Amino acid sequence: MIRSELIKNLAEENPGLSERDIDAIVSVFFDEIVARLAHDGRVELRGFGAFSTRSRTARTGRNPRTGEAVEVTAKRVPYFKPGKEMRARLNLAG
Repeated sequence: MIRSELIKNLAEENPGLSERDIDAIVSVFFDEIVARLAHDGRVELRGFGAFSTRSRTARTGRNPRTGEAVEVTAKRVPYFKPGKEMRARLNLAG
């Protein structure tokens, strides 16, 4: 699902709100998650999962095209851990 599909589905389920209002709500929701993660925070949505960041150390990588060694700097990357209810629903679907 992409963002526009999410907004369309939410608009169908909430006929009292315009797509513009729903787009603003979705933007605030995602912006708040990103802002919290940017400040070393953690975002937990009960029944869904938890977003956090993990640190990756600097390392030497390889350019896949040339095979040349490339230095990769240390960085933080987003991490998502699904909640218990989500895991249970996913395992029922299969």
